[in-house]
Amino acid sequence: MEALVISKVSRRIVPFVALCYFLCYLDRVNVGFAALQMNKDLGFTATMFGWGAGIFFFGYFFFEVPSNLALERFGARLWIARIMVTWGLLSAGMSLIWNEASFLVLRFLLGAAEAGFFPGIILFLTYWFPSYYRARMVGRFMAAIPISTVIGAPLSGWILGLDGVWGLAGWQWLFICEGVPTVLLGLVVMFYLTDGPEKADWLAADHRDWLIDRLRRERMVREAHGRHSLWDALRHPRVLVLGLIYFGTAAAGYGLGFWLPTIVKEFGVSDLQTGFITAIPYVVGVAAVVIWPLLSDRMHERKWNTALAFLVAASGLALSTLFPDPVHKMTMLCIAAVGMFAIAPLFWTLPTAFLSGTAAAGGIALINSIGNLAGFAAPYAMGYLKDATGGFTAGLLAVAFFPFLSAILVLILGHNPALERGAVPEAAH
Repeated sequence: MEALVISKVSRRIVPFVALCYFLCYLDRVNVGFAALQMNKDLGFTATMFGWGAGIFFFGYFFFEVPSNLALERFGARLWIARIMVTWGLLSAGMSLIWNEASFLVLRFLLGAAEAGFFPGIILFLTYWFPSYYRARMVGRFMAAIPISTVIGAPLSGWILGLDGVWGLAGWQWLFICEGVPTVLLGLVVMFYLTDGPEKADWLAADHRDWLIDRLRRERMVREAHGRHSLWDALRHPRVLVLGLIYFGTAAAGYGLGFWLPTIVKEFGVSDLQTGFITAIPYVVGVAAVVIWPLLSDRMHERKWNTALAFLVAASGLALSTLFPDPVHKMTMLCIAAVGMFAIAPLFWTLPTAFLSGTAAAGGIALINSIGNLAGFAAPYAMGYLKDATGGFTAGLLAVAFFPFLSAILVLILGHNPALERGAVPEAAH
């Protein structure tokens, strides 16, 4: 029965939330492609663009915890729909910016609108999947990140070619064409998502009862090791350290994600070619984000897998600075992508192993909001160092330092695998 239930729930939920995250990530980082035209049209320096790309995460930081608590209060279906509709409208509204101030304001509002989506989905998946399956399901969900670039990078390059159509610049078309579908999918969420197994009329009664009982037993094991209130979670030392650890993966992901199109453009290629070349590390990332978490699940091991993924990401980023040749540089960045995209599904098994209920909603959101401050720091640092040095070497080395530090912190923090084990009745099998 177990395999049948998990398979049915996975087919129903994971592809749909991955599609939502596909649009989420596309709308978050398409500004990196827009910069190929927008910076020149509006007179933005690299430092100014880095500031604007990163200020998104200030809005994200301030509204992350309240948004995730609202999701637990009102249900995933309603709240995720609200998030998607508002961020889709604001993403399309980026086509209206005309100066630095409007760029900064809309990027901040976009971050505030999107706050709670990612940690909300992580929390939502804990409502449906026992811990044994959690890393691989988060991995399948997060495959949307590299896939969004594999598809979105060439697509964005092509949309930029619409420059001048109906009097709009190519970067304006980019924001419009990639923002409107988010609004439409947000409306679909209202009718498709189910808040939890208790309301899943698409599951047979015995399947539903088995899943509810399995998740209940795991929750009892976690609470037997220590029950946490919301306030306990928000000030728990382990939660705060996990936030610092997550800063490392966010620094690597966003530092490279926002600037990779510009790095590739300096190879002397067209906008469309830039899109295809930018997609290469993300193709590798699709495999890594699915395979590595699956291996971790089967090994029942989290700490060393997570630390190794951080080290692979740091090494690839650092080594890329040694190779001016485009082929060699992209090879190193592909190695970095293996670690970068494997990290998050492995990492999110650490907090969800000891947090549940309201504490999980607040703790996951706090970890994500602290970590995602790197979404401001890393793009801004790379822009500043690009203006100061004329190249990306210093910026890539600075970004590589953070996942290296995170690997050390993971090993120091450790992980108790007993928290992921729950007593399962024989009848369940």
